[in-house]
Amino acid sequence: MGTRHKVLLLDDDVDLLDMYRQLLTQLPSQPEIFTASSGPRAMAMLEADRFRLLICDLKMPKMDGLQVLSIVRRKHPELRTVALTSVADEQFRSRAYALGVDLFWYKPATEQEIKMFLECLESLLGRETENGFRVVQSKSLVDIIQLECISQSSSTLRITNGGHTGKIWIHDGEVIDAEAGDLVGEPAFHRILSWRAGGFESLPPEPSRPRTILKSYNGLLLETAQALDEKRAKNGDGTTPPISSTVPQLSQIEGIEFVLAMKPGQEGPPMARGLENPERMAEWSHQIFERFRGLGDRLHAGPLEHFEGVGPQRNISLTTHGETEFCLGWKHSMSLDQVREMTKKILTLWAS
Repeated sequence: MGTRHKVLLLDDDVDLLDMYRQLLTQLPSQPEIFTASSGPRAMAMLEADRFRLLICDLKMPKMDGLQVLSIVRRKHPELRTVALTSVADEQFRSRAYALGVDLFWYKPATEQEIKMFLECLESLLGRETENGFRVVQSKSLVDIIQLECISQSSSTLRITNGGHTGKIWIHDGEVIDAEAGDLVGEPAFHRILSWRAGGFESLPPEPSRPRTILKSYNGLLLETAQALDEKRAKNGDGTTPPISSTVPQLSQIEGIEFVLAMKPGQEGPPMARGLENPERMAEWSHQIFERFRGLGDRLHAGPLEHFEGVGPQRNISLTTHGETEFCLGWKHSMSLDQVREMTKKILTLWAS
């Protein structure tokens, strides 16, 4: 067995420290677990020994987790970091990612959440830097862009990939420009998001930066996801499976944030655009469809045709076309009438 990695747990709640210590003993790699109940104590321990991973609570007195992570980023850039919190705040999450955390996680409460949390920690402990982004993996880069835009933030994201460097400029929640080598604007944005390894840092915003990208950030992310899916789906003769070409215009629909298409009982992952965790969303959507089918049977009202939900960050519509079930995410600023109209457009494009 190789050298055991060292993990440092930081939380001002001593009872939680003991609980998380016990949880981490379940990790297959069996790391050595150390604890600290204050930021200064954690910084002293990091200076005295070499750790692989820091798991840091964000809400602490005197020296909070964000302050700790800011110092760690400068003094220990090789250290992998996890921000742990019970505060459900998207701006909090955005700030943590901007400080370069590898993982942001709400404190797990259920058995399933604990299992997923441990799996992510094991992945971080075992992942080598050359196999993914040092501070942000490819999916997390998409997540950060979404968070910056949702919170109406302004920042400059600098991403490195070997000898290549790229920048993405965000102003008041919109992607306004990108640069990668000799590429600028949309082509540069797509190039950066195609990189599968490298590093990431958040720089101060540049409000005077000229705007060259006019599309919404959702449209850009959907286009990129589709292009990457098609590239991965290429087979030996250079063609792509038909499913990759069924929604080529989805990213052009105004207001759409994600698309999820699935068939009841299908094997393999659902078809998705703009989602970080399509399997989890598919499971939730399928449960909603099943419950409303049961309600329709009891009321003798027939099958579910359309369902809409309104939330603080986005609107969601559930609908069907033939045997395919759809879960669609829309900007929260859209009215229900607009959601219904655009949902029809999605179904028309799918059928064509």
